[in-house]
Amino acid sequence: MNTRFTTDRRQFLRVTAIAGGGLLIGTHLDCFGGGKAAGASADGTINAWIRIMPDNSVTIMAQNPEIGQGVKTMLPMLIADELDVDWNEVRVEQASLDTVNYQRQSAGGSTATPTHFEPMRRAGAAGRALLVAAAAETWGVPASQCTTSAGVVHHAGSNRSATYGELVAKAATMRPPDMDAVTLKQPKDYRIIGQRIPGVDNHAIVTGKPLFGIDTELPDMVHAVYVKCPVFAGKVIEANLDEVKAEPGVRDAFVIEGTDQLSGLLPGVAIIGETWWAAQSARRTLRVRWDEGATAGQSSAAIATRAAELATQPPQRSLRKDGDPDAALASAAKTVEAAYFYPFIAHAPMEPQNCTAQFNDGTVEIWAPSQTPQSGRRLVAQTLGIDEDDITIHLTRAGGGFGRRLNNDYMVEAAAIAKHLAGPPVKMLWSREDDMQHDFYRPAGFHNFTGGVDANGKLVAWKNHFISFGDGRRFASSASLGATEFPQRFVPNYALDASMMPLGVPTGALRAPTSNGVAFAVQSFIDELAEAAGKDPVQFRLDLLASASGEAGRGLDAERMRGVLEVAAQRSGWAGRKNLPRGTGMGVAFHFSHRGYFAEVVQASVSTDGAVTVDKVWVVGDVGSQIVNPSNAENQVQGAVLDGIAEALAQEITIESGRTAQSNFNNFSLLRMTQAAPVDVHFHITDYPPTGLGEPALPPAIPALCSAIRAVTGKRIRSLPISKTDLKWG
Repeated sequence: MNTRFTTDRRQFLRVTAIAGGGLLIGTHLDCFGGGKAAGASADGTINAWIRIMPDNSVTIMAQNPEIGQGVKTMLPMLIADELDVDWNEVRVEQASLDTVNYQRQSAGGSTATPTHFEPMRRAGAAGRALLVAAAAETWGVPASQCTTSAGVVHHAGSNRSATYGELVAKAATMRPPDMDAVTLKQPKDYRIIGQRIPGVDNHAIVTGKPLFGIDTELPDMVHAVYVKCPVFAGKVIEANLDEVKAEPGVRDAFVIEGTDQLSGLLPGVAIIGETWWAAQSARRTLRVRWDEGATAGQSSAAIATRAAELATQPPQRSLRKDGDPDAALASAAKTVEAAYFYPFIAHAPMEPQNCTAQFNDGTVEIWAPSQTPQSGRRLVAQTLGIDEDDITIHLTRAGGGFGRRLNNDYMVEAAAIAKHLAGPPVKMLWSREDDMQHDFYRPAGFHNFTGGVDANGKLVAWKNHFISFGDGRRFASSASLGATEFPQRFVPNYALDASMMPLGVPTGALRAPTSNGVAFAVQSFIDELAEAAGKDPVQFRLDLLASASGEAGRGLDAERMRGVLEVAAQRSGWAGRKNLPRGTGMGVAFHFSHRGYFAEVVQASVSTDGAVTVDKVWVVGDVGSQIVNPSNAENQVQGAVLDGIAEALAQEITIESGRTAQSNFNNFSLLRMTQAAPVDVHFHITDYPPTGLGEPALPPAIPALCSAIRAVTGKRIRSLPISKTDLKWG
């Protein structure tokens, strides 16, 4: 089974009386890491979430950044259920960055549920226990005879009851309960967890209320654009600043020297305007002579040429070897060789990067839609030479992240501009072109496979020479491939080798990092092997899952993956796919990532002129024993699948002379509404601890779609995006 969250005696409740006679309930949770024991000083790690006022109002703090993944609703649901309050009476507030009271205050990796499922419930349960104890002492009855419901404590024997608000004054004087001793609800008793709860920001979003970083408005605020070299990390030699300053509405223009760190403050020119449009319009006047550096010599064409050369040479590194792949291939009944490629991809969030900052007397106050605000604060402190304690970061809602806002380059840019101005708040907003051309791209990847099956159609050998980016010792960000990646442990003779190329283009995590490309290559090659073996693609995968060997507990769990694959085949009507009309086909794939098990079937139609239509997608996921908010969970899975389809159909970033060729949605296509197929979502409930699901649903969609296209056209897609392949048939 997976790791179970446990607590120890270093977890304790903290209760504080607050202004107005209310109660602030927090809890020290050592499972978040770095905590101090009970009895620690007031500046120890305290995680405060619950505020109860005498009027019985309950406010729950949302500690993690909200980037559209629903944690601003989901995490407070966990607390509210165990606290036993009426969700309709709960108010949720977004917490600012607070490393004293919170830990892991970030968004990424589908970690919110597995990290917080038990600790947040314990916080709520401890608050409930404290209020019950206050009522019991007030009434002179045993706490065991008291019950709670909807924010009220009841004692049936004396027919007395009291609201939580009526008990807060008493509770603030009492000894908090032992966190180890609090009783958590059984799942059958959940009243909020497992319910379809609308997002707490939904109404504000659809009515246009200011929530996002781009909405930030402060008194006396000025606006900024920041112009960087089109070639990554290029330096300013000279610029016509006086001409720019003379433009209408422009207050200032200046050069920021920056650094050569791709994830930090790159050199550029800041233009300050009374409005953003004034600054952006003045940008047209700007003329900069750049020192473009060595990256100007890099291009997608040159990268592909070098990858092809490396594919013919011995690999630079061995990442894994089991058995004797070469001998097994030599004796295999059939062998298959195939090269797969996936391109650089941009994150393309709807809200471009932005940040508002104000510098005063050596301190910085920041409003930012960051996924990693603590890392952003550290970057700002190091770059500006100030103490982290002098930086305050307020978390705004993000209009999409998908991994882009794990990097905080926009935050340090705004802070550096604010420091130069030394006074007024400055709101820095990137244009769509800035956002597209200065991303941390999903790395391209090249896979060179050789596989062999025996006379019975069993997979007996697998080799992959993976060509990616790095300095020879370390892979570039999100460009690596793990030694336990499937089908390792499921093929007796297995080799994973790697070669690296240097890269001056910034890379980073994109939703389901690494997996979003690897699943396309691996699962598509499995289809090729199934075809060589003369087996049904589902059955071939089931047979492969039945052949697990080696270290148990590492990587993919065969039983869990078999469970979702079988259900996906059944729900989609896979067995009857031969009855589909001409021009329509089905494809199947699965993938394990971010602790989630997902199998997917895509039905697609291809017209004789090669136009692709995705008709429907069936998704089955195993993310453990509990879906906290089914409404949001389904939304996350559907969004992930449609993300994957968009990536597969038409998305590609190409590098020319060290710069990004694509600039906007006219040449980097998102999925249109008319292309959004129905996505049938089913959760296969198991006894494992709950895990996240915002990322692991994406990877299987891409190879399943390519397999469906193969079923219609007979054409195997080995290079993405699909739009580059001529799919005419018939």
